[in-house]
Amino acid sequence: MARMTRCTRVALLAALAALGVACGGGGGSTLAGNSASSSGGGSPSGSNVVTAIIDAGPANNSDDMLFTTVTVCAPGSTTNCQTVDHVQVDTGSSGLRILASLIPASVTLPAQPAPDGNALVECFQYIDGFNWGPIVKADVSIGGETASSVPIQLIGSTTFPTVPPDCSSTGPAEDTVTTLAANGILGVSTLIQDCGPACASAGITGAYYSCTTSECRDIAVPLASQVVNPITLFATDNNGLIIELPPVPAQGAGTATGNLVFGIDTQANNQTSNQAVIPVGNPSGYITAMFNGQTLPDSFIDSGSNGLFFTDTSIVQCTGSLSGYYCPASPISLSAGLEEAGGALATYSFTVDNAQTLFDTSFTVFATIGGTNSDPASFDFGLPFYLGRDVYHVIQGDTTSLGTGPFIAF
Repeated sequence: MARMTRCTRVALLAALAALGVACGGGGGSTLAGNSASSSGGGSPSGSNVVTAIIDAGPANNSDDMLFTTVTVCAPGSTTNCQTVDHVQVDTGSSGLRILASLIPASVTLPAQPAPDGNALVECFQYIDGFNWGPIVKADVSIGGETASSVPIQLIGSTTFPTVPPDCSSTGPAEDTVTTLAANGILGVSTLIQDCGPACASAGITGAYYSCTTSECRDIAVPLASQVVNPITLFATDNNGLIIELPPVPAQGAGTATGNLVFGIDTQANNQTSNQAVIPVGNPSGYITAMFNGQTLPDSFIDSGSNGLFFTDTSIVQCTGSLSGYYCPASPISLSAGLEEAGGALATYSFTVDNAQTLFDTSFTVFATIGGTNSDPASFDFGLPFYLGRDVYHVIQGDTTSLGTGPFIAF
């Protein structure tokens, strides 16, 4: 199959952080990485649980991409709805984005107006491309949980075909099943809005736009009108989620099935115990990591990245279409530290194998994919980090027995 080789999804949040406006001590924990002996991938049941799967995706071109199913309905309706499968689960962004082509005209989703009364359209930029499309309101159901009147983005809508140059500067549009490698993106980061106070106080280039049929201009947008992590609008179980995925063999696996469990310390199936707690910067979304004796303050844990991405000049890189991935002659065992609350380091041990050899198989789930990172102060703990463990994401301002978010625990 043709391989989707996206290295990282560095979304608007991280870009704003880089602009200044919005891929330690003793003790600590030891976390085994990408090994068949790790825990994770349990089978809880309940209205707050939904299945998540890693497979080749709707375009048969993806690796290490986690998907779930989402239903969107016209606000207040239980029949005027569309169910969309293979929506990517992305803890590196906030908000639901669905390909407009998958929502039939019969499902009437009202437009979210801009503050000046024009249409509100968003540019959501990644390191390798962008999403462009209007903001609409929808009731969003995932498993047995429902959020009402959620601002979501319709990607690739034909209503506003002209994309401002300052939006498209990061690369091509990801507005089809083939280019997105998914039917949509479910952003479930620890931060509530996809932009937050920065976009509420001023118009920011490459973010929200007020559009007419002839032109678009950037505009400040109140928090209530911004695209939002839909978990925060659930009636219950709304303080975060747990991603539970099984381990896979070193050579990879054809598919892997796990769960999204909504809420933390809200039901018997989502209780915390003695997990390591990693604080998340607000509004940056960053954590602090240690690797090769260096402190990396721009690091992040991101299910939307299809590998572990970090700087290590001693590892041989792949060539050709896989340039940027690592291709060592044999598997390399490494470790990184993640700074816990209080300054201790949780040690994460992992293996990096030859990406070319792995991608030449028919598998789509890999625990040992690694690659370079364009930010030398960053370690992107992508989807391989999630394999074989339960990862808790606590939303900003919400409280659990482990503390108040935003933080990630495992």
